Amino acid sequence: MEIENAWPNNPDHVIDLVPEPLTARVWYGDVLLAESTASFRLEETRHVDRLYFPEADVRWEHFEESVAHTICPFKGDASYWTLTVADASEKNVVWTYRDPFDEVAGIKGYVCFYQERVRVELVEAWPGDGVLAVATTPFPAWGDADDLVRLIDVEPSGPGRFVGPTYRDTARNVVEGGQMLAQAIVAAEKTVPDQRVTSAYMIFAKSAAFDSTLEVDVEVLRGGRTFSTLEVKISQDDKLRSAGMLLLDSGTTDVIRGEIPMPDVGGPADAEEMSTFRVTGRDIRVLDGAYNGDPGLVGSPEIYAWCRFRDAPAERYLHTALLAQSTTHWTIAAAMRPHAGFGEDIAHSTLSTGVMSIAMAMHEEVDVSQWLLYANPAIYAGNGQAQGEGHVFTEDGHLVATYTLQAMIRSFQRDPSDMGLDWSNAM
Repeated sequence: MEIENAWPNNPDHVIDLVPEPLTARVWYGDVLLAESTASFRLEETRHVDRLYFPEADVRWEHFEESVAHTICPFKGDASYWTLTVADASEKNVVWTYRDPFDEVAGIKGYVCFYQERVRVELVEAWPGDGVLAVATTPFPAWGDADDLVRLIDVEPSGPGRFVGPTYRDTARNVVEGGQMLAQAIVAAEKTVPDQRVTSAYMIFAKSAAFDSTLEVDVEVLRGGRTFSTLEVKISQDDKLRSAGMLLLDSGTTDVIRGEIPMPDVGGPADAEEMSTFRVTGRDIRVLDGAYNGDPGLVGSPEIYAWCRFRDAPAERYLHTALLAQSTTHWTIAAAMRPHAGFGEDIAHSTLSTGVMSIAMAMHEEVDVSQWLLYANPAIYAGNGQAQGEGHVFTEDGHLVATYTLQAMIRSFQRDPSDMGLDWSNAM
């Protein structure tokens, strides 16, 4: 049967084959099905990303060839294999295009697994020993830490103006508040480069999307030799998304010094690797499995998370910005932990949740390539809101930042789908 090639009639359709620099693995339970250092990511218009493996890197003893075939108008005729491991069977779980169309000739000799039915992960080496020597990220990843740095490192676009770039299609097309806080810090320090941000207060008035640029406007309300006060407004499509006030300081020597002790909660080796945010190049480990979206799990209203980045950015302000970006991850989940039937898995589905404001003080300069502990108790939940505190410590126990965060946790008055929304942009 001749297969009709859809490329001539769909010139705007895009399929990119992007080499994957990390080691990729496929698991079914504790059985390794494939491992490769030569996989590639297939990015296709209006499709989820898929990871393709060289045929030679698959452990074929766990599979039987299937009689199933499907037709893709942009790739060709797909053949399948069924997984047979012990008593388990996953039909047609892996496929290949033996004779793909010329437009995607690069997929010949490669196979792809349904990541919804087996565990596909990316593995990267990190400094350290034992459990800390390897970090894993489920596929598809949101992106790499380098992508995060590119987004927050806003570029000048005119006097007092900066622009934050767009990002590729994401499963949830909503910019996190922490990213806008980080962008405000970068814009402020680029505006007054001989001072550093020591405090910031940001309100997140309206959600922003990745597929449109962010405009960052900075006004110096008062510039001084010791302190400067700046106002930052972030807009998208001519609508205000976030606004804040930032204080910058030239620095001086200590008159007195004191700090609260780091809580005795265990180090990175005692924490569980967390994959929720799916960012390679950033290692997050949560103590006691406290960040868990399962509404059936109940615990105390606090989350302790260790975080570090693979690479140390060259600029001081990027360290500060990356430190700040992670602060908005935790409070909502911590506030829901004590309440049976509530968890991150129902956020944006039956619950309208979002970070509304943050007040942050940066006490010390940091190196985000070293472990930092985020201690996050949620101190209040009620009236559709949640309040959290945060303290950030170095691994040797020094306090480097503090923050308070206010969030929204409310029931939808109408189902998101009735409002033209889905889980990806409901707030």
